Amino acid sequence: MQIEIKIDDSCTEPRMIIITNKVDNEINSIIHTLSSTAPELITGFYNDLAEILSPEDIIRIYAEGGKIFASVNKKEYLLRQRLYELEEQLTKYSFVRISNAEIINLKKVCNFDLSLSGTICVTLSDNTTTYVSRRYVPKIKQVLGI
Repeated sequence: MQIEIKIDDSCTEPRMIIITNKVDNEINSIIHTLSSTAPELITGFYNDLAEILSPEDIIRIYAEGGKIFASVNKKEYLLRQRLYELEEQLTKYSFVRISNAEIINLKKVCNFDLSLSGTICVTLSDNTTTYVSRRYVPKIKQVLGI
């Protein structure tokens, strides 16, 4: 892909032109990225207070008792988004789903224990131990390159 930037003092608003022979997944991804102008914020609730959570600080997001929680700095924040929405939003921040009920931040993983047959034990930076469900083991191995 070639990128060209032209500086024009008479231009009052940025304009983008994409010249291509066909619209493919790469072009659609660029269009989607450029058109989503609203910042994607994650708001967590702790002790009746709403706080903006930084994706880099989130260790894991999990479902329990019909609610969604995020672990951040030894606090458990209640989230109002659905797990699949959070998974889509956080993929670019190195989050990966390890079960139907949990997403983890790969940057907060201390180690993966592959000695168990059929599953993987994950130790996170807050000393939480969790497990990759059998269904997601191939995906995690692919992410890890093993």
